Amino acid sequence: MAVSRRLFVTAAASLVASSGTSLALAPSASASASTAAASASSASAEEPWYRIPVSADDTPEELVRKASQVRPTERQIAWQALERTAFLHFGVNTFTGLEWGMGDEDPGLFQPVGLDTDQWARALRDGGFKLAILTVKHHDGFVLYQSRYTNHSVASSSWQDGQGDVLRSFADSMRRHGIKVGVYISPADENQYLHGVYANGSARSERTIPTPVPGDDRPDGPTFTLPATDYGAHMLDQLYEVLTEYGPVDEVWFDGAQGRIPPDKVEKYDWDSWYTLIRTLVPDATVAVSGPDVRWVGNEGGFARENEWSVVPVQEKDNGRMDFALSYDAPDMGGRDALVAARPVADYLQWWPAEADVSIRDGWFYHADQQPKSVQQLTDIYFGSVGRNSVLLLNVPPDKQGLLPAADVTRLREFRERIDRELPEDLAHGARVTTSPGTITVDLGRTREVNRIRLAEDIRHGQQVEGFVVEAQSGGAWTRVAEAGTLGASRILLLPTPVRARRWRVRVTNSRQAAHLAKFELHRSRP
Repeated sequence: MAVSRRLFVTAAASLVASSGTSLALAPSASASASTAAASASSASAEEPWYRIPVSADDTPEELVRKASQVRPTERQIAWQALERTAFLHFGVNTFTGLEWGMGDEDPGLFQPVGLDTDQWARALRDGGFKLAILTVKHHDGFVLYQSRYTNHSVASSSWQDGQGDVLRSFADSMRRHGIKVGVYISPADENQYLHGVYANGSARSERTIPTPVPGDDRPDGPTFTLPATDYGAHMLDQLYEVLTEYGPVDEVWFDGAQGRIPPDKVEKYDWDSWYTLIRTLVPDATVAVSGPDVRWVGNEGGFARENEWSVVPVQEKDNGRMDFALSYDAPDMGGRDALVAARPVADYLQWWPAEADVSIRDGWFYHADQQPKSVQQLTDIYFGSVGRNSVLLLNVPPDKQGLLPAADVTRLREFRERIDRELPEDLAHGARVTTSPGTITVDLGRTREVNRIRLAEDIRHGQQVEGFVVEAQSGGAWTRVAEAGTLGASRILLLPTPVRARRWRVRVTNSRQAAHLAKFELHRSRP
């Protein structure tokens, strides 16, 4: 029996599909088992939900069944809702012109005499960004705060008489303007290699963190005993400082970079100990990209795959690092064929959503001879990332004065204004919704032009949709106007020309398990 009622489609509708054959309107499971399990803070407590073990003996059907059972944690759900996040590459490289420093730079080169992190925060807020990540330490090892564990830092610069602390200013400004705080601490460290700590061949042993230092004025806090190499302990000490002295941190971002060292001296990072420290000190923080919560999309152009899966096969590598079971740039990361292809090497199927990173300029650090991307380029990147079940991470590098360049600030505002025009008011908001087997139909009350369609699954129930179509009724007949494969947390479809219709419907044509639709928005872009 069809059901008709007035509701806000984007907030109240759960579209339930069974094997792509039937749909019915159902209430959201606000207290679902996955939500309850996801509230646990430790990785071990979440494991039965956010990752499920697989075997080389699993049949293709069993792999799909297991993939359909994977659920995100609360921190992953919150992260995927951010949509637009920012990166700020800033450090001694800003003053040397390098993208990858050597580690022997004179700290005195760091002189951001006009530093204004409030200007950063205002520009990012006006650009529609919800979280910002600062390069607290890049591969050169120069750190932007007052660390007890290295002299290669702002404390060794004459800037602000050695008392400057970019991280503190950054964190305070972001929070003041309603932006969440993220930190990037590079695993690679050229300076610590020069000092014989990084990649020195030391064995893992039990280390007490934080490592005591003379004249330590910190109040008593938690201590940890964790296995680590000499350098692993150094990283733990720096993580401890950053995560206990600068207020709440919402994301900790790692890459997997290795320093420029001989192959026989590769540092095997103490990922398990680093994750344990982070989970204990900031249990709600997302750990990306070499981390268990978020993965790299596989390129630095800002574009996700046409069909981007949040549930993907993974391997557990040295010291607990989560890694790709397939190549990081595989064209299919989580579809049925990908699940089978990864079967011989995969340890788990895991909720590991994609982050699409790109810089607003050609380089990651500021270079005066570079200019920001055009509004059209950024708009294309938005639809190719946020529109494909990924979160956009846009780098905006401060200049030598410690300011975001005026051209970049303007471009951020223009970018946000353009997206607002591309996706103005939802025409389906408050419309009449009718459900019947296999369909959910929206009646707009009158004929409207639509050229942007936004859909999303309620990912508390996993990612299930493998195929769907959107149709419009014209002259009594239903016409297919768009179709695609995956949905996930965000899918935006761009119609090449506007379609005029009063009644619209979406049909899930293939689904792994019951698929719950959280959004079905209809928009008409403005010039």
